[in-house]
Amino acid sequence: MNFRVLIISVAMAAAAGAVWAKLPAADPAKAAEAKKKADDAAKKDADMLGKAQDRAAANYRKNKGIRGLPATAKAAPKK
Repeated sequence: MNFRVLIISVAMAAAAGAVWAKLPAADPAKAAEAKKKADDAAKKDADMLGKAQDRAAANYRKNKGIRGLPATAKAAPKK
């Protein structure tokens, strides 16, 4: 029984060493490109979300018989 525990402990220690091995440094140019690509994707997703929310609100207003924009949208100044 103790021998099994010892073998399992050694195997776990070896696996932990492999998991905690230091990774090589990332290339700054590749990191900047990946960050730019992720930022562009996030901006596109935010735009698509806004459009989908606008369509959902328009559909709700159309089906519920609500006319025009809400009072808060009318009071907001245009930029």
